[in-house]
Amino acid sequence: MKKIVFATNNKNKLRELREIMSGLYEVLSLDDIGCHEEIVEDADTIEGNAKIKADFVTNKYHVDCFADDTGLEVEALGGAPGVYSARYAGEYCSYQDNVNKMLNAMKGQTNRKAAFRTCIALNLDGKSYCFEGRCDGQILETQRGTDGFGYDPIFLPDGFDQSFAEMSHEAKNAISHRGRATRKLIEFLKDQK
Repeated sequence: MKKIVFATNNKNKLRELREIMSGLYEVLSLDDIGCHEEIVEDADTIEGNAKIKADFVTNKYHVDCFADDTGLEVEALGGAPGVYSARYAGEYCSYQDNVNKMLNAMKGQTNRKAAFRTCIALNLDGKSYCFEGRCDGQILETQRGTDGFGYDPIFLPDGFDQSFAEMSHEAKNAISHRGRATRKLIEFLKDQK
């Protein structure tokens, strides 16, 4: 099976991508290729951060690689936290810190519309590509569910009555921003064979 590197140390993202790409590609992590450097993500867009990570790994390790970045964009907060979603509550915050800050920021808000956006930057055979996935929904007033990670317990996707954290992995992957971006990536990779 062909191998490709996913430029992440996030075990949750890695598990999701390995599940989605199962049987098509062997997805290697940064740890699998011995990359232990911290890759500074200092772009002001999720597309820019994904490209920074993919370019770093491709240039240093000379491997085909893809990287993603995801942002939660909340309409009532002017699109925040967006590119800063992972560190919304501070540089070394936990998922729960971010959720707590979001729930506080949304207190009293009637407009709870939000969208998750994922951009996957792919470097393959010396060329670069970008694939985007989006999932619209709303921010819940309280946390629901214990599965998932990040903002999953407070994100209710449009057309569903379960938060991402209440869904099975398969159900979430079928409709999530990352799942949609990854399916675009997979379709592209299938055509390259």
